[in-house]
This record gives sequence, structure tokens and C-alpha cells, in this order.
Amino acid sequence: MQRQRIILISAIAVALLAGFFGGTQYIKHQNAVAADSIIREIINKDLGKDSAIDFGLFWQVWDKLHESFVDQQKLDSQKLVYGAISGMVQAAGDPYTTFFEPTTSKKFQEEVSGAFSGVGMEIGMRGSAITVISPIKNSPAIAAGIRAGDIIITIDDTSTEGMDVDEAVSLIRGKKGTTVRLSIARKGAEQLVNFSIVRDTIRVPAVDWVMLPNAIAHLQVYSFNGNLDAEFALAVKEIQTAGARGIILDVRNNPGGLLDSAIYLAGWMLPSDSLVVQEQFSDGHIDQLRTTGNARLASTPITVLMNGGSASAAEILAGALHDIRGIELIGEKSFGKGSVQQLESFYNGSSLKVTVAKWLTPNGVSISETGIAPTIEVLMTVEDYEKNGWELGVPGKDPQLDRAVEVMQNR
Repeated sequence: MQRQRIILISAIAVALLAGFFGGTQYIKHQNAVAADSIIREIINKDLGKDSAIDFGLFWQVWDKLHESFVDQQKLDSQKLVYGAISGMVQAAGDPYTTFFEPTTSKKFQEEVSGAFSGVGMEIGMRGSAITVISPIKNSPAIAAGIRAGDIIITIDDTSTEGMDVDEAVSLIRGKKGTTVRLSIARKGAEQLVNFSIVRDTIRVPAVDWVMLPNAIAHLQVYSFNGNLDAEFALAVKEIQTAGARGIILDVRNNPGGLLDSAIYLAGWMLPSDSLVVQEQFSDGHIDQLRTTGNARLASTPITVLMNGGSASAAEILAGALHDIRGIELIGEKSFGKGSVQQLESFYNGSSLKVTVAKWLTPNGVSISETGIAPTIEVLMTVEDYEKNGWELGVPGKDPQLDRAVEVMQNR
């Protein structure tokens, strides 16, 4: 029992140190005196005693669980430690601040790097509902007909009510070739829509482009992952070699990703030293992040396509292009995922994704509070999806793209 307590004390101390002091220095024991002080504050086992942090009730529950729980063999001290840390993090009340056990931490970092297993869709929390931010191109989710804005009601008959995003992700993912059943509430649908989707290895594409009539390049950016910077540079080289006179930058169904890549792309399309995004921290301090790129596309006519599946880094880029260059934003209002997460990794492979700031556009618009509104609204209807043979990125079958082409041709 004493060993179990020591293990738990160490784990909680590490988590608190990460939150209070930035994590890294204290995890490495570079300030043993301060660490010992915090441990003394949380070790109190006596209920009602004055202490900076009273853990008396916690230890009482811990002891009672180990004394009375009917299936003692099922009690895993490591899982209890992870559960305690997860509960502490969830109590912060932010859906984007998450503790990852080693296994889920590895999956998360694989997704950011551009390859993972699952059905291929980004999900998030909208209000209290698990919502599809965007399905990924060429994924099982796309093939099945999943759309941005779909609300997931059940996963394999398990209700998502009260479920957090990471629990939902864990249930949806699985071994390649297995099937997950989803029940979806969809705008315009009178009844729930049911899907059975076979899981597969998901490789997240970064960019793709085609030349449309009148020398207009349609450049789709699917995700701000680790492959984007190099693929975008190559695409721009090809577009310029092909003689494009303008670019339709398409970030629809782009769930975002790496902030650095959003700033990198902005550096191609905005003048040097342009403000891209402002980070507002809890103490009111604001950092301004600016372009350092080559500005090679700064004078190229550009329009942006976005929708409710455009989130995070995609919203940052769209907001900066509009605020700095007055570029038209065509489509639908973006998702509104406008906060900064920092990933802290720990010694055993676990990690903490913690929200440290909020994003503001150059003009001071809070992305998380309002999202980015289009300057030219083109809403997609049920008829567009189901009756008119809609296909994303296909002229004549994509009303939003058709409107962007019209805007570019009139310039």
C-alpha cells in the first residue's frame, strides 16, 4: 500500500510541476528543493488539516478502494495513477487540454506526423456534442459519406453523452480491417444516419493542386501536418512553372495542425514581417507571430475557400490573409478552434496537451469565440449533397468552388 502511495505521489507531483513551472526543468530534477516543497504540500493524509492542497479525501478513497473493491485482481495501480491525472486535467474544463497515456500519446504523435490507423476523420467538441470537424481525403470516412458538422450520437452502440473527445477517438480507432458502427445526427436529416466503416491505415495528405480554365490554380491544403511545408513549396514551384495567374487556396475540411506550418504558408502569401496571429495568454500578455518567408506569392491574386470543417491552423491562415491583404473568404463560417496547445512529453512516454493561449487574428478577432466568417457566403444544402451530384473540388459539382472561380475570373 505504501509503495502504491509513493508511486501516485510521484506521478501527481510531476503533473503539478508541469502545470506550475513549465514541466521540463522540474521533471529533470533541476530544482529539488522546490519539488520537495510541493510534495510536502500534497502528501497530507489527514482530513480537514490546513494545507495548501488537502489530499486527505483522496487517500481515504484510495485506501477504501483497495480494501473493499470486490475484484481486487482488477485493480491496476498504474491505471489508477493515469486515471487520477486524467481526472485532474479534465477538471480544468477545457476539451483541448488532455493527458495521454503512453499508448494514446504515441497515436496522437503519429497523427500529427501524417500517418495513423482509424477511419480518417478529425473530431472535436462543439458545445457538449462530439462533432466531426472534417473527414480526411481518401479515407474510409469520406468513402462512407461522413461530413463536416455531423454529430456522433453512438459509437458501437455506446452513447457519446458525457464522453470526451479522446475517449471517442479511442473507441473509433482500432485494428485495420475491423469495423466501427457510428450513429450520426445530421443537419437536414429527420432521423439518425447509421454508418459501418472499416478501419484502415490513414495517411494524411498535405496538398494537391490542379489547373482550372483561365490559368487559375486550385490548391487544396488538407492538413497542417509534418509533410506540409515541403509539399507546399513543391506545389508552388509547379504552379508558377505552369503559368498560373491566380490561386484558389482551399482549406475546406482542413482540421489544422502545426502552427509553425500556418506561419510558413503565410510567409509565401503575405509581405515580409506581416502579422499572422496573436497569442493571448492567461496573464493578458500577447505575443505577435510574424512572417519570415519569401513572400513569393504576396502579389499573386488569391481567394480562400473554407467551411465548418476549417479549424485551427486553417483558420489562422485564412484570418491573416483576409486581415492583411483583404483576400476574399468564400464558403461557410469556420469551426472556431482558436486556442494554443503545447505538448509536454514525460519520461514514460505519456504526454500532456495543454491549452496555454488563445488565438486572435491580426485585427483582434478571437477565433475560438466567433470562428472566421466568410466574406462571400455560399452555404451547402441537402440538395447540393444528395441530389446534385456534389463532389468536392470538381468544377460544376462544387458550388463553393464555382463561386471562387467566378470571383477570380472577374478580377
